[in-house]
Amino acid sequence: AIAPWNTPSYRHELEELLAIADHHDLPVDVPYSKLKKKHHDLIWNGDRKRRFGGLKGFFDWLDRKKYKMHVRVFASRYRTYFPCSDCGGKRFRPEALSYRLGSHSIADVLDASADQLTQLLESDEIPPLQRARAQEPLAQIQKRLQFLRDVGLGYLQLSRSSRTLSGGELQRVSLTTALGSTLVGMLYVLDEPTAGLHPHDVKGLVRSITELLDRGNTVVVVEHEETMIRQADSIVEFGPGAGEEGGSVLRHGSPEEVLADEDSITGQFLVGHRGVTLKNRERRQPRGQVKLKGASGNNLKGIDVEIPIGVMAVVTGVSGSGKSTLVQDTLYPAIARAKGESSMKPLPYKSISGVGTFQDVMLVDQSPISRSARSVPVTYVKAFDAIRKVFAAQPEAKIRNLQPGHFSFNSDRGACEQCEGSGRVEIDMQFLADITMTCPACNGKRFRDRVLEVRYRDHSIADVMAMSARQAIGFFADHDKVVDRLRRLTAVGLDYIKLGQAATTLSSGEGQRLKLAGFLAGSSKRRTLFIMDEPSTGLHFADIQRLIGCFDSLIDEGHSLLIVEHHPLLMTAADWIIDIGPGAAGDGGEVVATGTPEDLARQGEGLTSELFR
Repeated sequence: AIAPWNTPSYRHELEELLAIADHHDLPVDVPYSKLKKKHHDLIWNGDRKRRFGGLKGFFDWLDRKKYKMHVRVFASRYRTYFPCSDCGGKRFRPEALSYRLGSHSIADVLDASADQLTQLLESDEIPPLQRARAQEPLAQIQKRLQFLRDVGLGYLQLSRSSRTLSGGELQRVSLTTALGSTLVGMLYVLDEPTAGLHPHDVKGLVRSITELLDRGNTVVVVEHEETMIRQADSIVEFGPGAGEEGGSVLRHGSPEEVLADEDSITGQFLVGHRGVTLKNRERRQPRGQVKLKGASGNNLKGIDVEIPIGVMAVVTGVSGSGKSTLVQDTLYPAIARAKGESSMKPLPYKSISGVGTFQDVMLVDQSPISRSARSVPVTYVKAFDAIRKVFAAQPEAKIRNLQPGHFSFNSDRGACEQCEGSGRVEIDMQFLADITMTCPACNGKRFRDRVLEVRYRDHSIADVMAMSARQAIGFFADHDKVVDRLRRLTAVGLDYIKLGQAATTLSSGEGQRLKLAGFLAGSSKRRTLFIMDEPSTGLHFADIQRLIGCFDSLIDEGHSLLIVEHHPLLMTAADWIIDIGPGAAGDGGEVVATGTPEDLARQGEGLTSELFR
């Protein structure tokens, strides 16, 4: 009955339980549901005297190992969230719930969205006596709710867990703190605050930033979104390339000056001289469809959706309209289960058909690719094995009897003994937070001296790890296997990242594209449906143009793409668009328009269709 202990790796946990079963009179030949409460307690909480940790102890041990990818994947199969049986998910004691604002308890108030609570506070549901007694707190609440609505988050429930928010939503929640303050003379630095926002929602964010400026503050925004760039008072464009090819100020001026500069890449995209347009894009025809019927999770209103296969399909809509609920929480797990793959439970739906039109499904979301600094890009594209073989083939390596395994910082044979291949050491500060510093033994190079002394074209393995993908392609020009793997990084616009750069330092957009590069390096021949969540995050117009080329190559090879996206370039390049809305939260959850971008431009309804007109 204990599924995680039926695996070969953790069978010993079951054997430990069986060993103490007789002592606790635990019958092992009856269903779990028929065991006594004391037996359930033993299985869950263990027996400390006999050093048996039980299920809770087992999962606590897994938590200490969660820096390993396979452990996180394993643990996630057996964990889920469910409402508390005592309070029903309301979080409060009965005494606290007995007090009311009108007819609403504090749990009811927190379960409302910012928009809904604003309507409540402005309605006649609050008795005059209560309103008079709480006049000042109510005014402050309404003011803060307005901040949330101004940054496009009026659809969020006030009690919603922050772990369920996207990066862009978290950043905008933080922005409301700044808006709620009365500070002046401050410098605010925002890193892509439009992440996750539909172009229509950006207008509210611009108004909020303008409020900060009107108070006498300064706002610096790192951004690629067209509306934000056009609304800026001053633009600083960096380049000309990425990584080592960047780092220079190309131009500094007003939006008008940048748009008029023919040498400005940003300006050329904004004026329409470069990029994808409705006129220069040919639409592909689908080779089948996946039909999802009766999707009703969260705010979805029992909708039926047809996903074309063999093309690039884009799901769009305003923030909070139900896109992620439809694609990531319903469609993907439903397809994965239909394919017999282990997956989370999908949100409610009636039926799904057409999953036989492709062989595999792959979710490429913005979750961190690794929590370990040992995970590096060169391993994701499967180029590290070939590189190690190159060094192991050198005369100096053969003299020292060094095998390919010696050229790995994850191997005891090649890793620095002091930092164990991490390149950094942690110092215990006892009563202060621990600090990390560069390993003094290897100076951050991760390898032992005898390994670093082996050279290929006068470079050590550590020198190669410090190269960008672009540099490494030229360096290994004579080794087709290495070059072929590294070109996958170039294909997804990551040719500027270092081969040995820790995956924990990559942005969510970079991590997402690295996952895609890893699949490309695998050279799978099985037709796959890729489900992607805003791959344009953090990308300039020119980078998106290159990414579209990568997507086209995938489709030409027989794969399919379903992308949740807001960027106009990717929407214009789509073969098919599914627009969810028309609004957010309760005002969304419906299919507003479907068709090619040309179809939406001619007769589509909703805010997305307006972008094409």
